[in-house]
Amino acid sequence: MEEPGQLKRALLDASAGAIAGGISRTVTSPLDVIKIRFQVQLEPTASWALIRRDLSGSSKYTGMFQATKEIFREEGLPGFWRGNVPALLMVMPYTAIQFAVLHKLKTFVSGSSKTADHINLSPYLSYISGALAGCAATVGSYPFDLLRTILASQGEPKIYPNMRSAAFDILRTRGFRGLYAGLSPTLVEIIPYAGLQFGTYDTFKRWCMAWNNLRSSSISSTTGDSLSSFQLFICGLAAGTCAKLVCHPLDVVKKRFQIEGLQRHPKYGARVEQRAYRNLFDALHRILKSEGWHGLYKGIVPSTIKAAPAGAVTFVAYEFTSDWLESIFTST
Repeated sequence: MEEPGQLKRALLDASAGAIAGGISRTVTSPLDVIKIRFQVQLEPTASWALIRRDLSGSSKYTGMFQATKEIFREEGLPGFWRGNVPALLMVMPYTAIQFAVLHKLKTFVSGSSKTADHINLSPYLSYISGALAGCAATVGSYPFDLLRTILASQGEPKIYPNMRSAAFDILRTRGFRGLYAGLSPTLVEIIPYAGLQFGTYDTFKRWCMAWNNLRSSSISSTTGDSLSSFQLFICGLAAGTCAKLVCHPLDVVKKRFQIEGLQRHPKYGARVEQRAYRNLFDALHRILKSEGWHGLYKGIVPSTIKAAPAGAVTFVAYEFTSDWLESIFTST
């Protein structure tokens, strides 16, 4: 099949990435809301932590099922999709830029624009390409990520009724730089996260192909190089889990920077004051000192449960959408 031109290829990758990201984000939004509520809560998020530290103050959320019931009781079903509009505005350009840049980098390194040739790249090059693509996508879509975090964490009663009011208030009180609060820890997080996600995804795909070739050779079949949708799903599941487990503490720090000064209702506990942290290392030190190691892994359960299917859905949706769009582009 004839390869599409460079511009068509970039549009193809960007479109497929945007569609895949939109589907994945909408499906996993409830878990993302629960994760954010845990991450921005300064009090312990587990009952055993409250007992161990002999704290008299109560925590708003103390477990995943308790948090689910609490959010549903206070905010109803729409509460689980709070902040989903800015999340989609963030994730669709993010994944569009990410997959387009990733394909461009892999084309440059491999000397071929064919996706089939990219699977043979060195694992190190896959990690580096994924990290660079993640950085480019983060810078391009970050303000929407910040607005999504603020809307998802504010709870009831709402501080901001919509995304526009939140954006205007941030610009008024914190200036344009306020829309990029927490960008530094985000970039520090995204380099290993995107590198691990795409690098391990390519690695798992190679392993699956090797396994298929081994099986097909024993039954004289020629389908060893193609992966089933289930195998792609498993590869994405494993890649998302690995990346999230390693990088979660940096995600907690990023969320703290993003909600500095947010005037939430007292029932949600202590708030993160304006300029509470000087920089990334100061934030890590303060969280460790006041909340312990557990503080850096708040929300890890819903985060991992969300990251695994989110990665799987994104990669499977991208592969199928990309193939579909490529068949359209090459037939015109």
